[in-house]
Amino acid sequence: MLEILSNGTPPSNLNLLEVRSGHQRGPSETREFHELTKRDAQIRLEKELDNLLDTVDDPDRKHELRNETSRFAQLFNRFLQEDGPSVSWDKIEKLPEGAVRDYKTLTAPAASDIKYMLNKLVVIKLNGGLGTSMGCHGPKSVIPVRNDLTFLDLTVQQIESLNKQYDADVPLVLMNSFNTDEDTEKVIRKYKGFKVKIYTFNQSCFPRISRDSLLPVAKDYDVDKYLEAWYPPGHGDFYESFAQSGLLNQFISEGRDYCFLSNIDNLGATVDLNILNRLIQEQATGKPLEFVMEVTDKTRADVKGGTLIQYENKLRLLEIAQVPPEHVDDFKSVKTFKFFNTNNIWAKLTSIERILREGRLNMEIIVNPKTLEGGLRVVQLETAVGAAMKCFEGAIGINVPRDRFLPVKKCSDLLLVMSNLYSLQNGSLIMSPQRMFPTTPLVKLGENHFSKVKEFLSRFANIPDIIELDHLTVSGDVTFGRGVSLRGTVIIIANHGDRIDIPPGAILENKIVSGNMRILDH
Repeated sequence: MLEILSNGTPPSNLNLLEVRSGHQRGPSETREFHELTKRDAQIRLEKELDNLLDTVDDPDRKHELRNETSRFAQLFNRFLQEDGPSVSWDKIEKLPEGAVRDYKTLTAPAASDIKYMLNKLVVIKLNGGLGTSMGCHGPKSVIPVRNDLTFLDLTVQQIESLNKQYDADVPLVLMNSFNTDEDTEKVIRKYKGFKVKIYTFNQSCFPRISRDSLLPVAKDYDVDKYLEAWYPPGHGDFYESFAQSGLLNQFISEGRDYCFLSNIDNLGATVDLNILNRLIQEQATGKPLEFVMEVTDKTRADVKGGTLIQYENKLRLLEIAQVPPEHVDDFKSVKTFKFFNTNNIWAKLTSIERILREGRLNMEIIVNPKTLEGGLRVVQLETAVGAAMKCFEGAIGINVPRDRFLPVKKCSDLLLVMSNLYSLQNGSLIMSPQRMFPTTPLVKLGENHFSKVKEFLSRFANIPDIIELDHLTVSGDVTFGRGVSLRGTVIIIANHGDRIDIPPGAILENKIVSGNMRILDH
């Protein structure tokens, strides 16, 4: 039987991931040992969660948090029970006909129907991320991306434009995290006079667990006091947090049918009337589409993105974390898996309510290991919103044009959206008709000099003309003068200790620039 120390802690060499997999210990270990280990880990976690709740004095707040910790305990229990990859590769089936519809087959709605359709819709943006990876403070949604307008500014402009043009009442809902809630609430006050109702709710705040002790690293519920001890558990938390907020039932009672959900940093994720029209038409037949995932053609730059598979007679999302190690190369194959998930999701509101009420929400767990300051190793358990696809009836994918997927994750993406590739119309980015190809250039900027927004902007007098650019690689200490034009394939490499200044008005077409080139003031 498992040796338990006097303080209720298992032997120190008991590793969390060993417990979960059951495959890392010696052959003499038995199934009984692992079951006892898992059971003990669950009991001790629940006791520790109760101790955390005891640090909360407000009864209403404690009741709210008890629901949250209960969900976390269920997630942790599943984490302990599930062994290895969640997919048996041999069970993956070919996508059936009609599982992924071609966007070109969709029809535009009649002008007289658009107001009715829009009033059936709720737009939801995932707004839980920070801009720290790009060197910015606060919510990522308040980073200026075009004409000094932020992601949030552009999103509000898009919805307001729809509401004004069609005299509609589409609400905007922001799912914040504890990291972004306070700052977002301050920012949205400036939209008070806009023709768009803005709602917010917070996703869950879960405790990070020590990889070694199996216990939460937090000692009380003062999140601000020890911010690193807590985390928002991925966008798969949307369904339950949306319901807990009361907004799901509110919108259903208002007669709204569908939500359109996307990442706030995906500037291509605008309301598409053709997709909405298809949803409304299918609903009229009595066999509504409950879940639609927008996918787009996979390229070699997207090989790690989630894809769609048919598995156990259900359409579902397959992420790289679920793939057995020996099949990772198969997963990355552009020929085998032709689509990847844009994370633009359309879902029927009453279907979300039914799935939650019946307890049928089941999403694969993403294990995200982290190392905190001081070297403490932790694990955070997350889920992805698209993984709920298998829980819905009548789920399909729609293969949309690439311009529906325009995320800004790095400064290389920022270069594209700030450039003359796009013009800005009512908050939406429209690709220039002068661009000969619908695909965007492949841009790679060196991490040491271009990863943070402030430094990135300091290296450009203005963003170059890239209408005819296919590929750009920049590495090292490089700056660009005003009016530079980049065409074809351009590679600029400044070696360590060297600097390259691209002069104003320079035209680089299919060029490799390396070494040291300085433009001196005189």
